[in-house]
Amino acid sequence: MQALAYLIPIAVIGVIALLILLQSLKSIGPTEIGLVTKRLGKKLSEGNVIAMSGEAGFQHGLLMPGLRFKLWPIYSIAKYPWVQVPAGEIGLVIAQVGAPLPVGAKSAVYKPEFGDFSDVRTFLDAGGQKGVQRPVLPPGTLAPIHPVAFLVIISDEVYGQPVSTELVGNSQGVLGPESFGLTPDSLRVTSISSSEGRDQIGIIYALEGDPLPKGAIAGRLGDYADIEELEGQNTSIPEIVAALLGNKNELHNNYQDFQRFLDNGGRIGLQHDPLLPGAYLLNPFLIRVELTDMLVIQQGEVAVIKSYVGLPTADTSGTDFKFGSIVEPGHQGIWSEPLRTGKYPLNPHCYGAVVVPTSILTLNWADASSQAHNLDASLSPIDGKSREGFIFNIDLQVQIHVPDTKAPKVISMVGTMQNLVNEVLQSAVGNYFRNTLQGLAAVTFIETRDAVQREAEEYIKGYLSGYDVETRGVYIQDVDLPEKLVEVLQAREIANQQKATYEQERAAQDVRVEMEKSKGVADKQSELAASEVAITIASNQASAKKAEADGVATFTKETGQAEANVIEAKGVARATGYKAQVAALGQGATAIVAVATEISAGQVKIVPDVLVTGGGSALDALAATLVGRLSGGGDDEKPAKVAVAGHRKAAPPEPVAEDGPAAAEGSAPAAES
Repeated sequence: MQALAYLIPIAVIGVIALLILLQSLKSIGPTEIGLVTKRLGKKLSEGNVIAMSGEAGFQHGLLMPGLRFKLWPIYSIAKYPWVQVPAGEIGLVIAQVGAPLPVGAKSAVYKPEFGDFSDVRTFLDAGGQKGVQRPVLPPGTLAPIHPVAFLVIISDEVYGQPVSTELVGNSQGVLGPESFGLTPDSLRVTSISSSEGRDQIGIIYALEGDPLPKGAIAGRLGDYADIEELEGQNTSIPEIVAALLGNKNELHNNYQDFQRFLDNGGRIGLQHDPLLPGAYLLNPFLIRVELTDMLVIQQGEVAVIKSYVGLPTADTSGTDFKFGSIVEPGHQGIWSEPLRTGKYPLNPHCYGAVVVPTSILTLNWADASSQAHNLDASLSPIDGKSREGFIFNIDLQVQIHVPDTKAPKVISMVGTMQNLVNEVLQSAVGNYFRNTLQGLAAVTFIETRDAVQREAEEYIKGYLSGYDVETRGVYIQDVDLPEKLVEVLQAREIANQQKATYEQERAAQDVRVEMEKSKGVADKQSELAASEVAITIASNQASAKKAEADGVATFTKETGQAEANVIEAKGVARATGYKAQVAALGQGATAIVAVATEISAGQVKIVPDVLVTGGGSALDALAATLVGRLSGGGDDEKPAKVAVAGHRKAAPPEPVAEDGPAAAEGSAPAAES
């Protein structure tokens, strides 16, 4: 019995020892860690929750996977999973240990030796601070992070054990992102990409940093000292624009290294440099991203830039320009150089871009608007009243052009292209046509529409030139006439058409007459052809006869002339012989000799063809004549002439040829002799 009495305590002690041994041994799984809590020891200093030197409380050392021994009940072991960040998400780290944050600070300073926050002693020894840590855990992180020293927040849960009783979980008491004022989406990788065919950029707001300089609306690393330096080197405007629209994101790894962002002078608030398309690990406690479309300038457009940030305004427009400041890129104001075709990551909160079409714009004052743009959506047909009170509705089309180099001044004067159309063109064009119509009769306007259109184009061209806008055409598309005027014009047109119809009918009858005439001519065409041939033959024969007669006449004339010359020569010779005979024989004897000679030559007819006698013979008459000549003395010439003449009168006339005159001339000397 006594032995049994000893065995019972030993057994109890053994059982207790076994229980202690079993409670002191813990099996830590491969993705687990063991949090050791010491129940006995020195009290922790105020503000600390982790025992670094064996104090009572949560121990800084963790038990790694495997079978681990910690003497129970002095130590207790609680198992926690390793922190695992899923793909496409980030993990936010909140330190519950370390030095307190400075006043106004929202996040703790990060040092490279902190690593992934898996070593609490290193974190504390390097001066780690409590609160939100600036870096995030990237997707795929698997780390044995102390569950009391740090809380790790992912999209659907919180790793670790909070020491603050102020955190409120969900209905089951489980902490989540909402407990820290976050949403699950904010704990995912920030993706900036093309959406529905649109290229996007990310506008950045820093939630921590020094305040912006006075008057600044956005922070830019180094402010604009680099732009001043480029201007001092006479750098070209395109290079300055490239420097402004570029970024300095490489200095802080696109805001992913927030500590470097602050170290390089990053300030709180809107940031000048946006994020380009890509995927980024951004701390939602420190960075807020606003997605917006990239500025796209199509062919046939330019973008006039209104800069709200940059160096102070330095106007370059000159004293004659009264519509605002035109500045070089890099200064506040309207840039003198517009942006041309391309895509630009322009921060719309720092720069306003006014897209100006530089192709020819067609604006319609009509119920239908242009398909290429929407600038004329508010334009409607122009209503005007003629001198007699007729009301017209005019559909008008105006073509304008803004030169790209003049676009900054145009925008400086009118603000936007929509203002140019609605505030400038609409009133100018509408009032011009109303005033013109009021001074014209309705019919005059209709009849002189082309002239009105040309005058309108000249007026609008001169008016828009004051805004550096070119006018390429003004066209009256359609005129909606009043019903009463339409009736008058229709009646007039019907009368004109009837008149034209009568003219056409008369012309048709004239054509019919000509046709009948042509038909008659055609019917007699064979006879006409025969008569024309006969006329041709007769004409040719007449021409032949005329040519022959001309030849005969010419021959006769030349022959007669030759004979006349011979006779003349003979007469002259005979006269000379007579003179010699007269000198030798006397006139009477010479006359007798001449008569005898003529008779012997047969030139004088002695017996006429018809002889009438009174009882004597012809010989008696001749003898009497000769006796008379011989007895007449000096006057005997005249009786001889009478006798010869009397003989010739008795003789019948001989036929005279066509060359008679020439023959007559040839015989004249013989008659005289």
